[in-house]
This record gives sequence, structure tokens and C-alpha cells, in this order.
Amino acid sequence: MTRPASPVPTLLLRLAVLLLAGLYPLAWTAPLLRAGLLPVFGLSEISVVSGLVTLWHDTPVLAALVGLFAVVAPWLKLAGLYLQLTGRLPAALAAPLGWLGRLAMADIFLVALYVVIAKGVGVGRIEIAWGFWLFTACTLVSILVAALVARRQAAGAGTPA
Repeated sequence: MTRPASPVPTLLLRLAVLLLAGLYPLAWTAPLLRAGLLPVFGLSEISVVSGLVTLWHDTPVLAALVGLFAVVAPWLKLAGLYLQLTGRLPAALAAPLGWLGRLAMADIFLVALYVVIAKGVGVGRIEIAWGFWLFTACTLVSILVAALVARRQAAGAGTPA
């Protein structure tokens, strides 16, 4: 039995990818967390970019890994999805595109892990900021678009112009 192709038009999927390409940079600079040692001193906002800069000074290898998962992998995945939707993705790059999707989700796990560790220590205060939700939404929409594109490809719907 053949599954039906994705009911979402290709144009809508392309627009979603382009929208994500614009929203990801905003999510990278938006505050993910507000953290402070004591409530009296106020909270510092932490974004993906500020976190990478801080990590780069302390642990460059970790900063490179987090940068790969949080910035490079999602960006390359979007580029690959757009190329796939326009019929320009070489067949040899289809499998690596799936791996990029898995790597791109690792960033949400890392942020959640930091929150759990910081709250578990019990020293200071952590608040989730609006950038965390934007970043999470970008990642989830990216997963949805990738699934719809994969379903379309598996059904042989191709990539109508």
C-alpha cells in the first residue's frame, strides 16, 4: 500500500524553510535563560551566542561542539531541505541531511541539561526566557518540515516547481 504524498504544497514548505532561515538567527541572539547567583543581584540573560562566546574563553572544544549542534547543523539542514524542495539536492547528500536533522535537535537537549543541572545544584536562580521557546519552536518546525519533505520523497511526489 502506498502512502499518499504530503498534502502540504511545496511552495508552503519552501516558505517555511525560508522563514526558519530568518528566525534561527533571531533565536540564536534571543535570551534563552536568565540566570543569577542570588535574586538580590538580578539575572543575566544568556543566549546561544553569548553562551558560545563564554564557552570559547573557557573550553574552546566544547564551544565548537555546541556551535556545531546549535548553529551549523540547523543551518545546513535548512539549506539541504531547500535544495531538496527545489530538486537541486544531489542524491549523495540525502542521507547526510537526515543526520544533520538529528544533530540539530541535540541543542535543545543541551540547553535543557544546563537548566536541570543549574536548578539541581540549588545555588542561584534560573528562569526560562522567550528565546528558549522561539529556539524550541524553530527546531520543532524544522523537524516537521523535514518529515513532510521525507514523506513527499518516499511517496515519489517529486518536487513540483
